Amino acid sequence: MRIKSKALNTVILNPDVQNFIRNFEGDTTRLAFSGSPFENVSVQELLEQITGYRTAKIKFPGWAPIEGIYYPPRVNMEQTSSEITAKYKANLVKGKSMADITAGFGVDSFYFSKSFDTVDHFEINEQLSLIAQNNFKALGCKNTKFYVEDGVQAMAGKKYNLIYVDPSRRDNDKRKVFLLEDCLPNIPEHLDDLLKSTDRILIKTSPMLDISIGIKALKIVSEIHVVAVENEVKELLWLLEPPGLPAPRILTINFVGEEAQLFEFEYGRSGKVEYGGVKNYLYEPNAAIMKSGGFSVISEDFGIEKLHKHTHLFSADELIEFPGRRFKVLEAVPYTKKGMRAGITFDKANVAARNFQESVSELKKRWKIRDGGNRFVFFTTVNNDKKMMLICEKVHL
Repeated sequence: MRIKSKALNTVILNPDVQNFIRNFEGDTTRLAFSGSPFENVSVQELLEQITGYRTAKIKFPGWAPIEGIYYPPRVNMEQTSSEITAKYKANLVKGKSMADITAGFGVDSFYFSKSFDTVDHFEINEQLSLIAQNNFKALGCKNTKFYVEDGVQAMAGKKYNLIYVDPSRRDNDKRKVFLLEDCLPNIPEHLDDLLKSTDRILIKTSPMLDISIGIKALKIVSEIHVVAVENEVKELLWLLEPPGLPAPRILTINFVGEEAQLFEFEYGRSGKVEYGGVKNYLYEPNAAIMKSGGFSVISEDFGIEKLHKHTHLFSADELIEFPGRRFKVLEAVPYTKKGMRAGITFDKANVAARNFQESVSELKKRWKIRDGGNRFVFFTTVNNDKKMMLICEKVHL
């Protein structure tokens, strides 16, 4: 089965059109009304390419300068991996052959091609497959073959060192979903058949998927990678290797600028938590650790104290390397009328609420605090259920 669509409009790849797409800095709404300056390229096609190029400069900047890249519709650009996460995946696995069975625009396939001798790119949408073929040629990638087929069905009778799958997180009615059973393809349903063609499967899922639910559905998980960029979790990666592990390894990574914050632990491990008061430094685990549940072992692994059972903030007298944000505590103010009257000596700060009864917007309105400046203020609950305002400054890398 394949999804047929019109052939690519190769006029888009002409130098004059490419130059227009790359250098257009005006309002796309005005362009939509004024029409295309090119006879054989519609304004809709131009807008799609301009939007794609602008997205590429941010999402996969290594592709943006390459001449002849053809961009797919916006929905495909939104669903594709970023360059930084695609490179991370490709560095996890190596071998002779791999199949990307939901390959789409092909960013992941391209970076896998640097880790495997051969890559088979399966995409049921004919136009997406043609776009990928064009782009791989422009990028100089020669070890990838393209198939316009249902990737799951195409695996029958084949053998690979790795099968990679990124199920569509939209159902047949185009509604967003995140449970594995609701995605397309339904991996739990096809898992036994896929394992006849490989001993390793790597699956990318929505960051919204609950880790315990994913482990139960996929059965033979050996590793789970929680990948964040600039403290926003972008994807979960599930490495399946029969027979799997009773307690899979969880590896978290948060890319912050040029730095990669790494942390790992065994799923289900419950570390010894030490509780204590506010000290010289405040530590907040990054979003990847928070998603993974790794905050349960932070106290033991780093020798720092947790402020409260339900407050995932930690404190210590010493400044240490830490996979998250670090702050110097300037003042710890009791959240009382008297304390706040004395403590609010500023009108601008970066406000956060952690395990607190009021929201950030309510707190800013109540205490007349505007956004901005170098001061970071945490409204939180500490030992003995005391409410406090912690005035801090960020410790930079």
